[in-house]
Amino acid sequence: MSLWEQAKSAAGQTPPYRNRTADFFRAAAITVVIFGHWLVSVPYYVDGSLQFTILLSTQPWTQYVTWLMQVMPIFFFVGGFSNAASWASAQHDPAKRRAWQASRLKRLLMPITPLILLWSLFASIAGYAGLDPDIIRTASQAALIPVWFLAVYIMVTVIVPITAKAWEKFGLWSVAFLVFGAAMIDFIAFAGGVGWVRWSNYAFVWLGMHQLGYWWFGGVKNKVAPVLLIAAGLVSLYVLIGLLGYPVAMISVPGEEVSNTRPPTFAMFAIGFTQVGLILLVTDKVANWLQNPKPWAVVILVGQRIMTVYLWHLTALLIVVGLMFLADGFGLRMLPGTSEWWLSRPLWIAAMSLVMLPLIFVFGRLESGSRQSHVEPPGPLRSALGACLACGGLTFLALDGTYANNTLGVNIIPVSLAIAGVALSTINWRHSSKNRSNGSI
Repeated sequence: MSLWEQAKSAAGQTPPYRNRTADFFRAAAITVVIFGHWLVSVPYYVDGSLQFTILLSTQPWTQYVTWLMQVMPIFFFVGGFSNAASWASAQHDPAKRRAWQASRLKRLLMPITPLILLWSLFASIAGYAGLDPDIIRTASQAALIPVWFLAVYIMVTVIVPITAKAWEKFGLWSVAFLVFGAAMIDFIAFAGGVGWVRWSNYAFVWLGMHQLGYWWFGGVKNKVAPVLLIAAGLVSLYVLIGLLGYPVAMISVPGEEVSNTRPPTFAMFAIGFTQVGLILLVTDKVANWLQNPKPWAVVILVGQRIMTVYLWHLTALLIVVGLMFLADGFGLRMLPGTSEWWLSRPLWIAAMSLVMLPLIFVFGRLESGSRQSHVEPPGPLRSALGACLACGGLTFLALDGTYANNTLGVNIIPVSLAIAGVALSTINWRHSSKNRSNGSI
């Protein structure tokens, strides 16, 4: 059965209580991220060498477009809703409650494994072949940029039992605490000159957006709250950017001293409030539209392979750039930002979409397999420990790539941490061994 046939079948069997808008906005958010990366990444061929820049640097006006393209707040918001629903369901079954973290982590971590292994293999082979180490390092680091977000989201998922309890006890005050914390961190960092404290905003900002997802799951009772959220977001953007001099762009721009995303500033809350308010205002209309079988089947189809596409979309970009470079810079000689360059963008995106198809076919199977299990998963303690190891490795890989100047040509420690963390948090070795000895499949 084809993926489309599977999606149509699943659409027909969807229970009436499912919140289809959550699936829609998750798929839409990741799709925007993918096309955004493909658009803002600007490779060009100059004097026989390949150069990379970012559209936000060459065309500063596009920095305002990132207010629409920066959708990570939406993903954490929708993730909070999904985790709240899943965690609430698991409370009725002690076995599901014990396995909850491992099952969620398996879907997040398993698809990452081939990406890390193949880029490690590339680093080793390219190093032995004599390719410029800077090119190897830059390429592998660029391909693994998507894992920084997963590292944060994985840790947010690990502590869902704690954040869910906080929501039950404090409700929206738990969000207010995180919002206040993020504001204080920015104040200490920028007014007090203690820049290193900004890294703690990875917790305050993204946990705050995730906590808002609990609010959505519990039911937003009126239309006033979303309007207030939008107003709060827009006023905050005006104050931060217009009066306090925060960067305009909602993603990192090379050469700028401060980034709104790495680490996140309070501006991420501002844009997140605006986006969440808009989502809540249109939820009913989107839900009614998704009652139609075709659009709902499309959402399911995208969701079936969304993690694979997200993880491999920058690899697809690098493959296209590599082929163009080997073709003597074909398609890379246009000056970025010119009318000729803009008119070529549909073909540029089409080329990367075409390269994505075999990647989806090969690696999407692992994403499907991560939703199935015939063995008892590890308990919460092992899952949490494995997640910490994996996230430590993923963070360093997102920063430095898989290449290292050693005998293997591989950044051994972060690669080992990531793979070991995946195994520890998703595989119950003892139970698997028992099944094999009994002839189980």
